[in-house]
Amino acid sequence: MIFVNILIIILLYSSFAVVHSLLAAFEVKRKLLKKFPSFMPFYRISYNVFALIHFYFVYELSPRIDIKIFDLQFPYDFLIYFFSLQSLLAIGWTLFYFDGKEFLGISQLFRRHSGEYNLNNLDEDSELIVKGPYLWCRHPLYFFCIMFLTLRPYMNLDYLVSLICIITYFYIGSIYEEKRMLKKFGAHYEEYMKHVPRLVPVFWGRKK
Repeated sequence: MIFVNILIIILLYSSFAVVHSLLAAFEVKRKLLKKFPSFMPFYRISYNVFALIHFYFVYELSPRIDIKIFDLQFPYDFLIYFFSLQSLLAIGWTLFYFDGKEFLGISQLFRRHSGEYNLNNLDEDSELIVKGPYLWCRHPLYFFCIMFLTLRPYMNLDYLVSLICIITYFYIGSIYEEKRMLKKFGAHYEEYMKHVPRLVPVFWGRKK
């Protein structure tokens, strides 16, 4: 029964990863643009809402496996909470460099209302960010989210399996995301990739 529950968790998170990545692909967006161009300003916000709903159902449908992996006591739990707080602050630091309204899909609606929406940009008018945490790794939000989700004083089996699924999704997702970035930014992103690691920050010995 434990094995079956683990398999169900993996399948649920895999379904989210596949659908989420597929809907983010340029090819899917271009096909949608050809058939429903008037929908594109709404695509990003619809994508985000759907992702939240989908993830909620994945979480709720995932079976609970109440087998304790570890349970850290004082003072180790305090240390874990301290570093967890640092990772949460680092997430905030990374989001500072985001265009939040663009990411959420709000700016697209304003551009549509003002008549300034450019269909050639598909669902997002983004720029290449190479400052702040992006100087140390190409996907700092993924890294700090992994740290935040991992740093907890108590862990049971279902959370561990879910965590492994999320980390795997972040890693594989970063590969597909970089393919999209290469298509959009070309040589600039290729040069950026040569100097900055993908997921794990390197603070010394980094190529200049």
